[in-house]
Amino acid sequence: MKKVAILSLHLGYGGIEKSIAALANILCEKYQVEIICIYKLYEQPAFDIDKRVKIKYLIESNLPIKVANYKILLRHGHLIKLTKKLTEDYFSKLKFITFFKDAFSGIFMYRKRYKVMKKAIMNSDADIMISTRTFLNEWLSLYAKPGVMKIGWEHNHHHNNEKYAIDVVRSSKNLDYFVLVSQDLTKYYKKKLRKYACQCIYIPNMLDNVPKRLAPLKEERLISVGRLSAEKGFMDLLKIFNQLSKKHPTWHLDIIGDGPEKEKLQEYIKAKDLKEKVTLHGFQSKEYIDKVLNKSSLYIMTSFTESFGIVLLEAMSHGIPCLAFSSAEGAREIISSGKNGYIIKNRNAQAMIKKIEDLMKKEEIRKKMGKEARKSIQRYTKEVVQEDWYNLLEKKVEK
Repeated sequence: MKKVAILSLHLGYGGIEKSIAALANILCEKYQVEIICIYKLYEQPAFDIDKRVKIKYLIESNLPIKVANYKILLRHGHLIKLTKKLTEDYFSKLKFITFFKDAFSGIFMYRKRYKVMKKAIMNSDADIMISTRTFLNEWLSLYAKPGVMKIGWEHNHHHNNEKYAIDVVRSSKNLDYFVLVSQDLTKYYKKKLRKYACQCIYIPNMLDNVPKRLAPLKEERLISVGRLSAEKGFMDLLKIFNQLSKKHPTWHLDIIGDGPEKEKLQEYIKAKDLKEKVTLHGFQSKEYIDKVLNKSSLYIMTSFTESFGIVLLEAMSHGIPCLAFSSAEGAREIISSGKNGYIIKNRNAQAMIKKIEDLMKKEEIRKKMGKEARKSIQRYTKEVVQEDWYNLLEKKVEK
């Protein structure tokens, strides 16, 4: 039995981490699977992982989470947001000593993670190694033993950030394969990597299960699921719902997820007197989310960016029409505007409100779109995506 090692930053809450858990769970049916994880955030992974999967933690402590969040904003060129975040966390509170302590701690931890992961890659007995971050691609290229199949797995969209795209290409050019979760990204990086031996492969993220019971789409409820961080645009969602609520006071909004924006969202809900109309559920299990989805009639995504959008597929699996802004690149691949939902261009809030209102008023249109949404998920089922991965690991992919 071949051994597969998946290189991970951590196994906490996040889209990449959810995908890692899902991949490990399907691969362990055919391979010996190990997740080599740099940081241990919690006693147990945030998402269910098959008992057959071995998990190895390299650092038994938390990663410098604030520093990591700042790095994400910097990487995507959000300099105004970065400045605002630093001001909120440190400078407005005159916490200069705390700032330098956190910065030093972050630098030390980043150096330590390089050392421990380098050693883990060099000593691994895996036949196949899968990297899940740009910096891990580079380390895998440099330190994997000869003969190991080296695979990069990219979940983030470049968002027209040329610097980030260059970093991705540089980190992955010496890998054997580079897996992209969207057709748009596959086409983009095939062009960028055409002069290198690394082969780009399209394998989407998957639905781990398809519910038998569909949402009836009768209840006056909107839903959105995701990490409560700035790039997910939940504040914009609340502003949209605040306007909708004035005309449609009986409708309710459910937001499931947790994250750094939670307190700010709570303050807005209180200020606009929406406490009876908006529920922040926090992070919840898959079973809990499924129950809330089944009571929902529309799924609303207001992300500034979204590489894939597995939450859209989960909503569609319940037969729920989905609406998203075109800035969420991954949503454009999943939503056929006017068929199974709507894509709203240019983050036009009034256009989003208009489409939501149309579907609020017309149950028959909701149901028609819901049926199309359910049909849309077939490409992303566990069985189909599992076969894609098996074909890659057995080198049965087209050159």
